[in-house]
Amino acid sequence: MLKIQYAQNIAGTDEAGRGCLAGPVTAAAVIFPKYLNLPELNDSKKLTEKQRYYLRPKIEKLAVSFAVIHVFQEEIDEINILNASIKAMQLALEKLSVQPSFILIDGNHFKPYNDIPYECVIKGDEKYQNIAAASILAKTYRDEFMINLDLKFPKYSWKKNKGYPTKEHREAIKNNGVTCHHRKSFQLLPS
Repeated sequence: MLKIQYAQNIAGTDEAGRGCLAGPVTAAAVIFPKYLNLPELNDSKKLTEKQRYYLRPKIEKLAVSFAVIHVFQEEIDEINILNASIKAMQLALEKLSVQPSFILIDGNHFKPYNDIPYECVIKGDEKYQNIAAASILAKTYRDEFMINLDLKFPKYSWKKNKGYPTKEHREAIKNNGVTCHHRKSFQLLPS
């Protein structure tokens, strides 16, 4: 069972799309009310697409505040994916309508933000409800973004692979070249 927050205004944050070859890295931040228990929450990777989209409106309705941010491929190429992921999480925190008293981050990398105390939690999306909620928002909003991009670039199957390095996606890069949405600093094709 995921941990429930017993303190006021604790934000959980997570990102999606870090390992993709195309599209943005997307981060979300979520503050839940104290004592909220939403037992269906889990790491977005352990939920089906249907479960994620079922939970998204519930999370948005129950949250004290939530925010979702995209950091795009040009910036990823400029500052690298780790810095872009941290920047996306910080921008999501900045967009919250309520200032967090504490921040829980999924993973092991973060940079101080507005002198707010924080803790990096490995597999945090499996341990804390607000991080799990952030992982679901980040994943669903990013997936939607890539599905919409697929309408303009159907040869890359982003509707299906969401920009991840699948065999099919790499084959499409090999046959059609790169788009403006590909991360040029990534190894797009095996050497």
